[in-house]
Amino acid sequence: MKIVKDFLLYLKHQKAYSINTVSSYEKDLIEYFNFLETNQFNYQSIDYNNLKKYLRFLNDKKLKNNTISRKISSLRSFYRYLVNNTKLESNPFLLLSLPKKEKKLPNFLYLNELEDLLEIPRTNKLLEQRNTLILELLYATGIRVSELTNIKLKDIDISNRTILVTGKGNKKRYVIFGKKSQEILEQYLKDSYLKLNKNNSEYLILNNRGSKITPRSICNILNEIISHTSLKKHISPHTLRHTFATHLLERGADLLTVQELLGHANLSTTSIYTHITSEHLRKTYLKAHPRAFKK
Repeated sequence: MKIVKDFLLYLKHQKAYSINTVSSYEKDLIEYFNFLETNQFNYQSIDYNNLKKYLRFLNDKKLKNNTISRKISSLRSFYRYLVNNTKLESNPFLLLSLPKKEKKLPNFLYLNELEDLLEIPRTNKLLEQRNTLILELLYATGIRVSELTNIKLKDIDISNRTILVTGKGNKKRYVIFGKKSQEILEQYLKDSYLKLNKNNSEYLILNNRGSKITPRSICNILNEIISHTSLKKHISPHTLRHTFATHLLERGADLLTVQELLGHANLSTTSIYTHITSEHLRKTYLKAHPRAFKK
């Protein structure tokens, strides 16, 4: 449908949304229009009762509240676009209340668990050097896996230990890394990178064919590394981002600095980590203080 294609182009070019975000909107819209077709509803004349039926349809799929909220938000944006472009007079999705979001604390690693993960063999083998760098940068900088895969050599300032990364909405920010990360990066660039870079790539992290690595490949690499450790919990690249933020706050970093380093648009997104550190303090107190359980 042309109006949907126009909306997706608007998100991509005018709103500068990432490919993954635009793809998410597209899937939500396809699902919605399939629902309309099945029920013989018209998107231009949808009413509150129709919307309640759509909400029941989503609930019947056993989706989490956060997922349903995201889908409703996608459709609100679509109808807002229609109103702003004089295709409709009002946005029917404003009548629909979003489900209450579930507060789920992010998973993170304790320091001993992190050290277990990072203790992979330090050899001169091509892929092991690269994999060491992947883990090191994810934890040292707190960047998203998609941001890591998009780093180009020109984005890196080794002497100042900074990287210019492109985040959500194509927003750029600088992240910082330490001396240990610098050593691992320099070793990779003068050894494995030269051998892996068969296609004269401009990207930092390459696969074994010399092409830009994908986020899915990094997830597979992480799973393989975890299989050789004693770690039992589920760990994703985003776990290292959560760990980065949690460790900074535990050691006295202020929330605004962590927000800037993570590239969060809203402080409320970053504030979830204060709940983690508070819970960690509570558990530590209850476990360690001699009067914690005395009546």
